[in-house]
Amino acid sequence: MVADLAMETAATKLRPPASPTRLVERTRLDAALDQGIDREVPLLLVSAPAGSGKSTLVATWAAQRAERTAWLQVEDGDSDPARFWSSVVAAIGRLRPKFAARLTPVVIGSQGDDRVVVTAIVNELVDDGEPLILVIDDYHLIDDASVHRGVERLVDLCPPHLTLVIITRVDPPFRLGRMRVRGRISEVRAHDLRFDTDEASALLGAVSARLSPNALDHLCARTEGWAAGLVLAGLSMERAPDPDKFVDAFRGDDQLVVGYLSDELLSTMGAGDRQRLVETAVLDRLTGRLVDAVTASSGGPQWLTEIADRNQLVIRLDSTGEWFRYHHLLRDLLSLEARRAFPERIPELHARAAAWFESQADHEQAVLHRLAGGDIPGAISLMHIVAPRLIGRGQIATVRRLLEQIGEVAESSTVCALSWGWCEYLEGRYAESQRWLDTALEVAPADFDRTITTPLSINVALGRGDVGSALDTARTMVATDQLDSHPTELSTATGAAFVWAGSSDEARPVLESAIAKSKVEQRPAGQVLALVYIAIADLEDGNMAAANQAATKALATAESFGLAAYHGVAQAYAVRARTADAEEARADVRQALEIARRASTDLGLAYVLTACGDTLMDLGDPAGEPLISEARGVIDRCVDPGIAGRYLARVESRHRLTQAPVERTPALVEPLTERELSVLRYLPTKLSLRQIASELYVSLNTVKTHCSAVYRKLGVSERKSAVDTARQLGLL
Repeated sequence: MVADLAMETAATKLRPPASPTRLVERTRLDAALDQGIDREVPLLLVSAPAGSGKSTLVATWAAQRAERTAWLQVEDGDSDPARFWSSVVAAIGRLRPKFAARLTPVVIGSQGDDRVVVTAIVNELVDDGEPLILVIDDYHLIDDASVHRGVERLVDLCPPHLTLVIITRVDPPFRLGRMRVRGRISEVRAHDLRFDTDEASALLGAVSARLSPNALDHLCARTEGWAAGLVLAGLSMERAPDPDKFVDAFRGDDQLVVGYLSDELLSTMGAGDRQRLVETAVLDRLTGRLVDAVTASSGGPQWLTEIADRNQLVIRLDSTGEWFRYHHLLRDLLSLEARRAFPERIPELHARAAAWFESQADHEQAVLHRLAGGDIPGAISLMHIVAPRLIGRGQIATVRRLLEQIGEVAESSTVCALSWGWCEYLEGRYAESQRWLDTALEVAPADFDRTITTPLSINVALGRGDVGSALDTARTMVATDQLDSHPTELSTATGAAFVWAGSSDEARPVLESAIAKSKVEQRPAGQVLALVYIAIADLEDGNMAAANQAATKALATAESFGLAAYHGVAQAYAVRARTADAEEARADVRQALEIARRASTDLGLAYVLTACGDTLMDLGDPAGEPLISEARGVIDRCVDPGIAGRYLARVESRHRLTQAPVERTPALVEPLTERELSVLRYLPTKLSLRQIASELYVSLNTVKTHCSAVYRKLGVSERKSAVDTARQLGLL
């Protein structure tokens, strides 16, 4: 039960709200929505202010349709592209489990890149062919431009058997005029949702019988048919001695949310009910056990059921009566009341909610409540669980938001600083990532396992094109026997450093180990990356048949995990292009370039550009030469590009794009400075770079910078070669 709570709460996002106790049939609006389906319009837009009855209308209508309906209830955190598209996939996956199994890895691997995810969703649904309605409720909470772009593209590419229904308070930033002209949208707006007299009578139920016809007409006019206004009026009229006089005095605009509802609803409740309502305003969703925990009371499940039966502003989120939420208008009021009545207790209520969620292993909700309650240390204490999990799902924007809420204190937390480092690395900001990595190490407690930071350290070095530094760290990991005792990421990063340095003999056992570990730890991306690096090593060793086989295996494995569009497979497409026949090679070149340009490190991009340019030039395609030129621009900004630079030099020479020889006798590119010579003299020793830094009384980063400059000026890529070349030149 405990382990399933996060899944249980997430599942409430994927169900339509339960029908209210007093359901009003709105056949005229049902017909309008039906017409959109009949015309195969891809987008049905239901746009109106809060309390207009949008969700109830669509849920009731969809339940009557023959097509199956996937429902997504958007939340505040869903603006993260990876989170949003994961939720869309999960919503459809409730109806089609195989769809979710294939598409979830695509979302994670692309970090919610709409260019990848939308194409994959459309292709999967086209092949399926079964009619489907996808409802996205509360879409106005989305504020990410890439999500908007992706949803609009989904509408553009929508197969005929898919209908997208968007429920929102404000129009989404789509090109709605273009959609209208093309007949791609059908709309239900605030004026359509207004309750007429007959519908208002049905909504009010027995209360309407106490009203004269004129009073009922007057009430509809006062509220302008606003559903929430009618519901609130009905709650008050149950206690009004003269309903007609009540209607004369009733204000039907949204000012009643703050004033009238407070006076008429909360003031007439029993003290216990009122207290529970206000205290639980800190919760997005409610279940009985959670209510008891937050309010320090008992009987929460029965209380929720009873209050939902009496009040249509308490909404059931499932058919079992387990989970509920307050109508947005009611929650706004309750939150205002809590801030007025007991502002000093709000942190305590959030703390109780956080403790309950933590006891149920829903650490993400616990962190959110810790932050909402101002408990920064409590939030930080959970980040070692939450941040890796979110990063593993590709939800980088969510991690950033949490860290931003933690604020400057993150600089004194190893876990937070390391999480910031991963966020910056994954978004290609390597200098910032290195800064956070250094910060994480500086503030780390004495008993902190510093090897945990090594995968990021290696990846940042490779991201910056500094293969020598990455190789030094990788060899330290092997020499100190760290790989077996740490997760797959360390083995994969270590193997990558060896491959980019051209040390394939050192790379292979590490990568084979990474593959085995990734299977046990269920890290599909790690398994795919290790296979990709093996393919690169085979090609660099000149074993074309093995390279083709390894690249094909890497791509097949990626495909099986739904990672065919993952940025890490670009090199596998490029390797296979070099080893395939002409027709297949051109297709692989296109795929490699598309993926690499979307998201890749300088080394990865340069390698793909070089391999693809080499392939096209061998095929007599003039498009190859510009790719080689582009690769040269990328390589030139790398400190030490390893095999990517050497491969490019060979290609330039073979295709006569440069006069520089592939192999040359040792010669200094430019003289070494005194500080670089000082570092060089320590390289033949067994001292680590950190120990060398200590000997020279400088920072580790300074030594790494000098080493990179030494390697570049000696024309080598790693420490041993630097020592050998320096000895040939008489520098040692």
